Amino acid sequence: MDFSMIWALVIMGGLGVLFGAGLAVASRVFAIRRDSRVAQIEAVLPGANCGACGAPGCGGFAEGVVEGKYLVNGCTVGGSEVARKVAEIMGTEAGDTVSAVAVVRCRGDVNACPDRAVYQGIHDCRAAVLIDNGAKGCTYGCLGYGTCVTACPFEAMRMGPDGLPVVIESLCTGCGECVRACPRDIMELMPRDQKVFIACKSQDFGKAVKAVCSVGCIGCGLCANPKTVRNEVITMDGKLPRIHYEKVEHSWEDLKLAVVKCPTRSFGVRGGVPEESPEEEPVSEEPAR
Repeated sequence: MDFSMIWALVIMGGLGVLFGAGLAVASRVFAIRRDSRVAQIEAVLPGANCGACGAPGCGGFAEGVVEGKYLVNGCTVGGSEVARKVAEIMGTEAGDTVSAVAVVRCRGDVNACPDRAVYQGIHDCRAAVLIDNGAKGCTYGCLGYGTCVTACPFEAMRMGPDGLPVVIESLCTGCGECVRACPRDIMELMPRDQKVFIACKSQDFGKAVKAVCSVGCIGCGLCANPKTVRNEVITMDGKLPRIHYEKVEHSWEDLKLAVVKCPTRSFGVRGGVPEESPEEEPVSEEPAR
């Protein structure tokens, strides 16, 4: 073997050892010390990696809690039990944890709100809305292709026979994946301790709403009338009423008159209307907005 080749191999080998040793030293000198609490917090999280907390997965949430970016009760999937464990690791109090549940803010099924055209494309709401804003009669209503159902990582939703998604509340964790998947913002999270919500998203005037949907909100304002609800629990936000849940003390008692006075039945009631609800008062006229 050529002597020069031997020297080249020796030199290359020596350089390899030298660089390897340098990298080993550098890895120790410049290593980022990871707070042990991060691993502890990650271990008590549900591992859904849903992003509902605002972090990119459970690992990101654990790091964010230690860094002070996220609250210890920020994991909606884990609820109060996980919040308590995370708080113990951080040496603090969990505070009040408000559990959320998904609701479908549309009652315009295939009977109440027929399609205005025949759609033959991809069976996905995000695809359907790209074609002339969808075939639904109401351009604000649920398209009915179940994109939210597919997006749910907990199988807490299914499509009903009337063309609207149904939330299985016992399985819903309030992760918000269905909310992010819906191109029409039909899905929404609400406090689990509340029963009543506005089941309409239309921003049209009353006459236009009635032309396409029999259960759409016409913006008459009866529900927001001080004689119907106290303390401005419901106010009008443009053409739609808005429920201020922070003012609601007794979910059904505070809002039941608004539900039964609504001339178009545009409210949603989780679990159905209680049997002891008051009789509906006749409405002589439906003011158009």
